[in-house]
Amino acid sequence: MTNTSAFDAPLTIDTDAVLVVIDVQKGFEDAAFWGGRDNPGAEQRIGELIDVWRATGRPIVVVQHASPGSPLEPGTPGYELKDFVAAVEPALHITKTVNSAFYGTPDLHAWLQERGARQVVVTGIITNVCNETTARMAGNLGYDTVFPIDAMHAFDMTGPDGVTLPAAELARATATVLHAMRFAKVVPTAAVTTTAKTGAPADISWS
Repeated sequence: MTNTSAFDAPLTIDTDAVLVVIDVQKGFEDAAFWGGRDNPGAEQRIGELIDVWRATGRPIVVVQHASPGSPLEPGTPGYELKDFVAAVEPALHITKTVNSAFYGTPDLHAWLQERGARQVVVTGIITNVCNETTARMAGNLGYDTVFPIDAMHAFDMTGPDGVTLPAAELARATATVLHAMRFAKVVPTAAVTTTAKTGAPADISWS
């Protein structure tokens, strides 16, 4: 786990902080397959992060998930990135077949190390799956990991006991675990975009 003091300090965004945009693909619009979701404003928040990163010249990594037999199957419309992400010219484009962006091609960790990057901002889909897995790995690898919780969304999921938990509850659990166990600094998007634009550290407000 990362040094605890970093999580209690005001938020700062490095001038070379890397925005990792995970699996913002059209196949996630298939409600019949995925079920209900939370946070209808997620795409807008993701777009706000992308806009700030582009305006300030910070690097953006775009990640795309290949999952045969699902709405994310390569060669189908669902595999394609949503239009506002497809328009990005990323510093790195990763394809993966598992949850973590660190187990894709090209190798994200090697690329970050080559750049000397120390801070990653994780956004995209799904909050408690690929986003959380990537954030946990980033924290374990020693990166200063920022998790703008309202710039992503989850889906309802059913557990082994047959009980279905709503997406918002699963997202809240992700935020709680990442924060409590110091994997990532969980923050609202507005704090990230404001700090990235102004360079001034931000105290976090959830009101």
